[in-house]
Amino acid sequence: MSTHFTHEFDTPAYKGKVSFPTGLFIDGKFVDGSDKTTIDVINPTNGKVITKIAEATAKDVDIAVEAAQRAFDTTWGLNASGATRSRLMTKLWEFMERDQKILAALEALDNGKTFQWALDVDIAFSTDTIRYYSGWADKIHGQVMETDDKKLTYSRHEPIGVVGQIIPWNFPLLMWTWKIGPALATGNTVVLKPSEFTPLTAIYMCSLIQEAGFPPGVVNIVTGYGHTVGNAISSHMKIEKVAFTGSTLVGRKIMENAAKSNLKNVTLELGGKSPNIIFNDADLEQAVNWSLHGIFWNHGQACCAGSRIFVQSGIYDKFLAKFTEKTKGLKVGDPFATDSYQGPQVSQQQYDRIMSYIDSGKEEGATVHVGGERVGNEGYFIQPTIFTNTEPHMKIVQEEIFGPVGVVIKFEDEDDVVHQANDTMYGLASAVFSQDINKALTVAHRLRAGTAWVNCANTLNASVPFGGYKQSGIGRELGEYALHNYTSVKAVHVNLGIKM
Repeated sequence: MSTHFTHEFDTPAYKGKVSFPTGLFIDGKFVDGSDKTTIDVINPTNGKVITKIAEATAKDVDIAVEAAQRAFDTTWGLNASGATRSRLMTKLWEFMERDQKILAALEALDNGKTFQWALDVDIAFSTDTIRYYSGWADKIHGQVMETDDKKLTYSRHEPIGVVGQIIPWNFPLLMWTWKIGPALATGNTVVLKPSEFTPLTAIYMCSLIQEAGFPPGVVNIVTGYGHTVGNAISSHMKIEKVAFTGSTLVGRKIMENAAKSNLKNVTLELGGKSPNIIFNDADLEQAVNWSLHGIFWNHGQACCAGSRIFVQSGIYDKFLAKFTEKTKGLKVGDPFATDSYQGPQVSQQQYDRIMSYIDSGKEEGATVHVGGERVGNEGYFIQPTIFTNTEPHMKIVQEEIFGPVGVVIKFEDEDDVVHQANDTMYGLASAVFSQDINKALTVAHRLRAGTAWVNCANTLNASVPFGGYKQSGIGRELGEYALHNYTSVKAVHVNLGIKM
């Protein structure tokens, strides 16, 4: 009998009860792991255990892959029409919309993000993502190429087969949908590992997969640790494609495993150290507001966080004063409190990592302008933090912190700031603030990043591709571009009269 989770929410933001199985989800059923072991899910507000979930092993990955292959060969893949896939995916997003508050509450519980942010952004965007890809499911097609009148030549975009997916803890449900959406729309079957820190929404979605009527084995969720389950997925000889979102360090390992096993297709969405450039002619109030969102949204735990804030010298002092005032006004506290902007960091490990970077900034001579300390005496809460008086070589300027820590850097001219902005191994996102649209677009085009926001930050859409340059990844999530990650192109040549 698999593990089960029941919880009564009685909070200012949400009241309600949830109850669902928390076993592995393999071949359409909730099951225990092969070793009958469990993983503790921790509440980041107090460090206490929320519940236990089943722990998968490499053997369970083998079982999940077998189930996924069986489904691909019989009830999914080329055996399920695009219209059928679209119908089932439509049911799924309708159930997500119905259960949106439950999903938001689970995200707030094990991730620590505020309930309202989870509801308004994470769950809404996740639902939109499945809705978007449900519309693509019956529109996957190739091309007819004219060669000569005695030959018919066309291409087919066929599903790859069994795909492995590994998602992070910062946007648990959103990353689930970014991976599952295009994979299912194109006819693949899935073996997915959520983060062991934030597995609850991924597991809850399995009940919705059942309710929607997906054939057994189409979606398989294996909760476990990266060094066991993640390693097994990325090196599995019968998984033809792997998609990973997470750190650049782990991305290298995923790619290595893929190369050493069956040379599987790889897409990676990795780290970032995004520049946020504010020129003298920017709308100051809007630049401050968007910069605040750019770095402190999701507690700074976003790969696209605008953590390097470059401000032109003519408005530097005014910007810093306003930015400081608004940063000090951000409420850090209970994710279920209606006035909280920022909850705790996700784990003790992440808390320690962020505080070590804050210590590094101090040791290297930067100035802690605001914050830099923990909040309260339990849980993983950290003050929104701003450093000034930094140098380009400092770790807090060069390395991804993945927390509510930003650096504000003064610059003089366009060439100077473009050079500084591009002086990083990352290239995920960027932002430019200027009321001169020609200048803004010129700079946006010069930045080596997969996304460039102009007069905004951290705005995403299911139809718009997202991914990185340089060591921020390979391939693109979202939009039509993501579909290309999950199909194999076959060319068919038909002889209509050529004689040998």
